[in-house]
Amino acid sequence: MDIQQIKEKFSKQSYITDDAISMSIHLSILLQKPLLIEGPAGVGKTEIAKVMAQVMDTNLIRLQCYEGLDANHAIYEWNYQKQLLFLKMQENENMTLKEKEANIFSDDFLMKRPLLQSIMQEKAPVLLIDEIDRADEEFESFFLELLSDWQITIPEIGTQKAKNIPHVIITGNRTRELSEALRRRCLYLWIDYPDFEKELSIVLSKNPTINKKLANQICLFMKEVRQLKLEKNPGIAETLDWATALSSMHIEHLDKEIVESTLGVILKDWQDIRTSQDSLAELFERVGVKQKLA
Repeated sequence: MDIQQIKEKFSKQSYITDDAISMSIHLSILLQKPLLIEGPAGVGKTEIAKVMAQVMDTNLIRLQCYEGLDANHAIYEWNYQKQLLFLKMQENENMTLKEKEANIFSDDFLMKRPLLQSIMQEKAPVLLIDEIDRADEEFESFFLELLSDWQITIPEIGTQKAKNIPHVIITGNRTRELSEALRRRCLYLWIDYPDFEKELSIVLSKNPTINKKLANQICLFMKEVRQLKLEKNPGIAETLDWATALSSMHIEHLDKEIVESTLGVILKDWQDIRTSQDSLAELFERVGVKQKLA
């Protein structure tokens, strides 16, 4: 896919890209290199992988990272209970130890986790490593073998080489610094909060039935909210939730009462809600109104 095709196909899936996003996806596919995407929470990093899988008509394999993630949950694990049951059933069989080992350390007893699954597919899947900075640094060490050689070593049965190289999307929120070894193996994309025009396009694309005036006011208000000193700025995800909620209630325009009663949709911290409540009059003034966003 060239850059224009990426823009068009992503747009059909209601994902609005820009030149930087389209170029990064294009180069990632062309060079068969992982794409590391960082940025604030809720700006559409994970959604890129989901839309890629739809556009390319392939499987999405997702590994959600967390503290303590290990090889058993990320790469593979042996089904010990099934192995023990098999050995119990074979007690009276005239089999050598080598034959028994060959039987129990086979594909029938191998539980493939996301990383191993991704290289065993007949068609290259999209592999999403989500929020990699939440995992421990040790996770990166066994992840690097996959990124370096597109293979995974299983001591009992040997090295498993990729049938097809997966399209790898790695996301992070910069909660910790990633290793240089990981960054060197990836292309890099930073996604920030969208400007007003792009966010409005996203809202209209995701919710085509929304009142145009309401959509315009929502995006203008969100732009101003992000200028406040908040613990967690609302992302595009919160904008879309707010737009959907207000549209479903048949709201046609914002006013002070509506905004105050629905702040919990876009702000998820009580201090942020208090800060925004204290600043509502100023926010309304910034967008050119006093009591209502007309």
